[in-house]
Amino acid sequence: MTRPSEKTLEERLADGVVIGAEGYVFELERRGYIKAGPFVPEVILDEPDALRQLHREFLRAGSDVMVALTYYAHRDKLKDVGRGDDLEEMNRQAVRIANEIAAEGGALVAGNICNTWSFDPADPVTSGAVVRAQYEEQLAWAVEEGVDFVIAETNDFVGEALIGLEVCQSLGLPAMVTFASVQSEKTYDGYDYVEACKVLADAGAALVGLNCSRGPETMLPLLERIRAAVDVPVAAQPVPYRTTAATPAFEAFEAGDGRHLFPIQLEPFQCTRFEMAEFAVRAREIGVDYVGICCGGAPHHVRAMAEALGRVTPASRYSPAIELHPILGTGGGHESMGGWDAK
Repeated sequence: MTRPSEKTLEERLADGVVIGAEGYVFELERRGYIKAGPFVPEVILDEPDALRQLHREFLRAGSDVMVALTYYAHRDKLKDVGRGDDLEEMNRQAVRIANEIAAEGGALVAGNICNTWSFDPADPVTSGAVVRAQYEEQLAWAVEEGVDFVIAETNDFVGEALIGLEVCQSLGLPAMVTFASVQSEKTYDGYDYVEACKVLADAGAALVGLNCSRGPETMLPLLERIRAAVDVPVAAQPVPYRTTAATPAFEAFEAGDGRHLFPIQLEPFQCTRFEMAEFAVRAREIGVDYVGICCGGAPHHVRAMAEALGRVTPASRYSPAIELHPILGTGGGHESMGGWDAK
């Protein structure tokens, strides 16, 4: 296996908080390169420069990790959109592009596996074999192309997460394993989210934590409990949406007439860059080691989060200077709008 980066994930974590940036699928859908619904990353082969550009924007904004866009690039999903013959090339190309852009800024490169929709806790042996085969395919290609570690994310089942971790371990790859938290308290196979993270930590995951589903306010209380329960680094990649105790996960947002707003009518709930910057600081304060963003995230969020954590990024050259605006910058106390801590 060729490891792309000079420093390992473990060494990066020892230096301080690692900043991640995801949400590639949502952002590329907004830009017109991925179809909402299947969310299969056909952009990898159809419009590779669009993917390069988004990687580069996240890198400039301060992300320490370029994640290969292989989310939903597994056999069953590609079959759904008639791209089954593109499986290998799509996976290899995603890792190549991540490597190419990571080299421009010394970032880590992460392979990526995710919830497959194939796992059935009522039949874990048969369904687990299907899941394992999909992960083995994807990660074998990732290893050949070169990755530093794997992000195994958006897990709904502890059983599926353990399979992903086992495949990573069989290939000698450190794994960051994170759970979606769609339900209020437990995974779909009945584990409290804190317990789920502890199971994966005890099984040898390099990092454990949460991604997707929850916004900052509903993810932070869980993160605090996870941090107290495990001895490995903790990862947090919330969605930038204002979830609440009544609606802890963004999949459940509804309009007044009962219409589901997930996944393409979420703008009324969008967090500002300042809210995400505040999340980054609060996460660091409770001991989160890997701070990122998930579906709905964009480069301006990542830059604000990085700056809130004390970074000066390439994109910081263009950070807001509202005091220079011909109207807003003339008195009235508007100068504070240029800082991450503005509300």
